[in-house]
Amino acid sequence: MSLLINGELHTDWFESESEGGEFVRKDSMFRHWITPDGSPGPSGEGGFPAEAGRYHLYVSHACPWAHRTLIFRALKGLEDLITVDVVHPHMGAEGWHFGEFPGATPDSQMGAHHLHQLYTRADPRVSGIVTVPVLWDKQRQTIVNNESSEIIRMFNSAFDGLTGNRDDYYPESLREEIEAINAPIYENVNNGVYRTGFATTQDAYETAFDRLFETLDDLEARLGRQRYLAGDRVTEADWRLFTTLVRFDPVYHGHFKCNRNRLVDFPNLWAFTRELYQWPGVAETVRLDHIKHHYYVSHDWINPTGIVPKGPEIDFQAPHGREVSR
Repeated sequence: MSLLINGELHTDWFESESEGGEFVRKDSMFRHWITPDGSPGPSGEGGFPAEAGRYHLYVSHACPWAHRTLIFRALKGLEDLITVDVVHPHMGAEGWHFGEFPGATPDSQMGAHHLHQLYTRADPRVSGIVTVPVLWDKQRQTIVNNESSEIIRMFNSAFDGLTGNRDDYYPESLREEIEAINAPIYENVNNGVYRTGFATTQDAYETAFDRLFETLDDLEARLGRQRYLAGDRVTEADWRLFTTLVRFDPVYHGHFKCNRNRLVDFPNLWAFTRELYQWPGVAETVRLDHIKHHYYVSHDWINPTGIVPKGPEIDFQAPHGREVSR
């Protein structure tokens, strides 16, 4: 990982040592919003109106948080409005970088070698972890936002007037329920796999492990009663869970020692994952080569040999047996 403190790069640090062995994720730094008319959003300053071709998305195919934004870009038909660059899956001492790898790209906006260069371009005195995704404003040459949960909500509605796509994955009538679902999934599943895999004490590991599988058991039961997490329609809660589930057996089960069960051992969660994978435009956002290379090669304190496992063989295209309502 890489950390910027007042614009100065600090490399090869790890943040769980001072937290009793528990991994603690830090908040994102840039929190502006794109809105239909450029008015201020829930946080940050205004001046970021929805315009075709103005915004650029930096992602890693390996990262589940960045993956959310690629899915929403596809679901909402934003491919022609918002351009994308993809970092190399290996994250070294200086953090995410641009380099040659199938499916990776150079930085098309400022020719940067490392993502941290965009952070200091946006704010020369910035402090925080250098993460993906990054939503970049080509016109103002700055970062709009680097918080995935907020970027997907911008993509969900800000550009509707330009695309005519009114599909709503955060409907007002379900927002309270979606928030109630998101909270334990984020804490115990999305971030829970990291809290398990990055733990540096046995107690921290076992606490995170138990919370992870207790929540997966609850979700398995919930999906046995209803089609999707919030009822009979797909919402952002489903997509936020999906990006962790699709990585579970290839990475988290073994590499992060989340090994009580595999995803394929949960009939409802596994069928749910296959259904969402088969949703139009979604399969193309899943790059298991990037996912496996990133985790097994980048985390050398967990996997010092850097060997990337060939398996498991997973058929996400197998019939899922769940009625699809689109």
